Amino acid sequence: MELALENPLASFEDHQYDSVSALFANESDHMPCLISFKSSDLRFFIRRHAVSQIFHAQLSYGLDPFIVYLSVNYIDRFLSKQEILEKKPWIARILVVASLSLAAKMRNCDLSISLSDLQREKGFEFDAHSIQRMEAIILAALGWRMRSITPFSFLHYFISLFEINCSSLIVALKQRASYIILNSQHELKLLEYKPSTIAASALLCATQDLIPLQFSSFKDEISSCEYVNQEGWLDCLRAMQEMLANGYESYLHASPSCTLTPISVLDLQRSRSEGENTTTCNPVIPERDSNNKRRRLNNLSDNRTFKIFQTQHC
Repeated sequence: MELALENPLASFEDHQYDSVSALFANESDHMPCLISFKSSDLRFFIRRHAVSQIFHAQLSYGLDPFIVYLSVNYIDRFLSKQEILEKKPWIARILVVASLSLAAKMRNCDLSISLSDLQREKGFEFDAHSIQRMEAIILAALGWRMRSITPFSFLHYFISLFEINCSSLIVALKQRASYIILNSQHELKLLEYKPSTIAASALLCATQDLIPLQFSSFKDEISSCEYVNQEGWLDCLRAMQEMLANGYESYLHASPSCTLTPISVLDLQRSRSEGENTTTCNPVIPERDSNNKRRRLNNLSDNRTFKIFQTQHC
């Protein structure tokens, strides 16, 4: 069954009220642990390069933005549960290939050609067995929770709180909020907020853009929602407004897919980490092996801490 990010629970249509409650009750299980993405942690740099490669792939091969979002969700959750012991250029790449492969399977989409092209482009190729083993490690780390509860799962619910009689306006608000959510993955600060909080904040930012006169009344509606943490979601709203004010807005209008280029992603994340102690860490990963040798992963384990070893085949 294809995963619809708006409806990760199969029983939603049959038991709508119960499913909404279940979404809010279980959303924390689909969040990464923010502590894992401190700038001094190796996972910070792996995440940075993995996200850059994923959005490069989207721009190069026209990937479904929801597959991209889902794969980054998998990477964030995986890295927050696993400790990486080596800084190797191919770790981020095998993680990208495996997470995109899993996301495509969940969305019932064939990415085999794009993934093969992506690997050749980067000078690293992994055989099918190695990719499957990495997929198994990701699945184990995520507890097989692949039907991720994301901010998209809550948009319909929050929009239903508003008194809007114009269907075209509802579509516009939903689309605009979706654009903002897609780009929110670039902002590490927003990872600390629950998916529902991201959804409510994105929807209000969309309201501020499209129908600003309704912003106050819609804000009151969300504030009165029984599921919403008042203090937390207001902090998230301010962070998202700051994100848009600091330059994401131009990218939102730049293209229909509303994604950032790999260069802009790195520049934006670098600017947010300059004030922190990152001088001893070099985030640059070598781009290409001159011999273009085939890589293979060995000695992967499902333990909480694992080390990836590399063998070369001439």
